[in-house]
Amino acid sequence: MAIIITDECINCGACEPECPNNAIYEAGAEWAIADGTTVKGMFELEGGVQTDASTKHQPISSEVYFIVPDKCTECTGFHEEPQCAAVCPVDCCLPDPDREESEEVLLDRKEKLHL
Repeated sequence: MAIIITDECINCGACEPECPNNAIYEAGAEWAIADGTTVKGMFELEGGVQTDASTKHQPISSEVYFIVPDKCTECTGFHEEPQCAAVCPVDCCLPDPDREESEEVLLDRKEKLHL
């Protein structure tokens, strides 16, 4: 499952540099699949939606830091645990109960993001 950042976030930014997929963005920031990855050209988002990797998308949150689910691998293939959760001083980086994903799915996503 992807990790989410809850409303308890204090916007300290400790999580952002820890993400190996550059999936974490500051509140209000536009995001793209290509940010911090090797992806170029078309990319399939969750639900089969196609986007150019460099296309900027609207922020998921304008209040707190957020994690782009299409880029989150829970650090699978990089670390033993999600690094955002490990460094969060207020424990607001939690598994998203609406996005339960197998290790296989997370590893596949990692491979697609880091060609």
